[in-house]
Amino acid sequence: MALLGQRQPASPVAPAPPRSPTLPGLALAALGVGAAWVTHTLLPAVPMLTAAVALGLVAAHVRGARAVVRGRGKAGLSLAGKRLMRLGIVLLGLKLSLDDVLGLGWATVAMVLGVVAATFFGTWWLGRRMGLPGDQPLLIATGYSICGASAIGAVSEVSESEERDAAVSVALVTLCGTLAIAVLPLLQGPLGLGDAEFGRWAGASVHDVGQVVATAQTAGAGALGDAVLVKLMRVAMLAPLVAGVALSLRARGAAVRGAGAGRRAPVLPLFVAGFLVMVAVRSTGWVPGSVLDLAGHAQELLLAAALFGLGAAVDLPSLARTGWRVAVVGLGAWVVVAGGSYAGVMVVG
Repeated sequence: MALLGQRQPASPVAPAPPRSPTLPGLALAALGVGAAWVTHTLLPAVPMLTAAVALGLVAAHVRGARAVVRGRGKAGLSLAGKRLMRLGIVLLGLKLSLDDVLGLGWATVAMVLGVVAATFFGTWWLGRRMGLPGDQPLLIATGYSICGASAIGAVSEVSESEERDAAVSVALVTLCGTLAIAVLPLLQGPLGLGDAEFGRWAGASVHDVGQVVATAQTAGAGALGDAVLVKLMRVAMLAPLVAGVALSLRARGAAVRGAGAGRRAPVLPLFVAGFLVMVAVRSTGWVPGSVLDLAGHAQELLLAAALFGLGAAVDLPSLARTGWRVAVVGLGAWVVVAGGSYAGVMVVG
C-alpha cells in the first residue's frame, strides 16, 4: 500500500496517432482538381484533365509550392498518380459499349486498328532510335496510340516503370494533344474533310477523350458523335495492349524489376480486368443514365487527381537535358498518328 503523501508515478501519456504521410499530398491533389475544374469552367476549350497536368507542372516549379510537392506532399501525390489512376481507368470502361463499337462498321474498326498498330510500333521504334531513357519509348508510344495519360498509367503499372518516365510521357502526350485542339480544326478545310470525316479523324488521332471532344465539337454535333465513337474504339485497345506488354515482359524474364525470379506480373492486371467488366456492364444496357453520368464525373475527378500528381513529378530542368530528343519523338509520333488516321479516313470514306 502506498504511503500517504507519497508521490504516485505519472501515468504514461498515450502517443498521438501518427499522421498519414499521404494526407498532405492527397490534399494537394484535391486542390489541384478544384483549380483544374475552375480553369475548365472559365475556359471551356481547355479540358479539365489537360488543366490538371499543367497545374501539377506549375506546382512542382513555383517557389514555395515546390518545397511541399517535393517534400511532405510527395508520398500522397505519388499515391494519386498510381492508385487513383487505376480507379479512373476502371470507370473509363463505362464509357464504352460493344454495340457502339460494332456500329462503326468493320471498315472503320479495321482503320482504327491499323492506326493504333502503326502509331504504337512506329513511335516505340523512333523512341529507341533516339535513345530515350528507361521506358519512355514504350510509354510515349502507348499514350499516342491509345488514350493518352490513362493508357500510360495502365502500362506503367505493368512494366513497373519509374515515376519520372511516366511523368515525362504524360507531359509530352498532353502537350501534343492540347496543341491538336487548336491545330486540327484549322486543317479541316485545306484537307477537304467533311464534318463527319473530320470527327473520325479527330477521334483517331487525338490522344485524350477530353481533347477529342474539345477538337471535334468545332465541327458540330454530328462530328462530335463520330469522334467519340472512334476514340472509344481506341480505348477498347487498352486491355489487349496491357496484356501484350505483360506477356512480352514475361518472355524476357523481367516482369518485375528487382524482384525475385519467381514473381511474375499478371497478364491482365486487376484494374484492367475491372475495365473490361465495366465495358460488359455498360453493354447490357441495364445501367441507368443517371448512374453513368455520376460514374463519368467520378472518373474525371479521379483521373484529374492522378494527372495532377504525375504533372507534379516532372522535373523540367532534368527534362531539358534530353528535351530535344523527346520533342523529336513527340513530333514524329504526331505525324504518324495524324497522317495515318487521315489516310484511313479518306480510304474508308
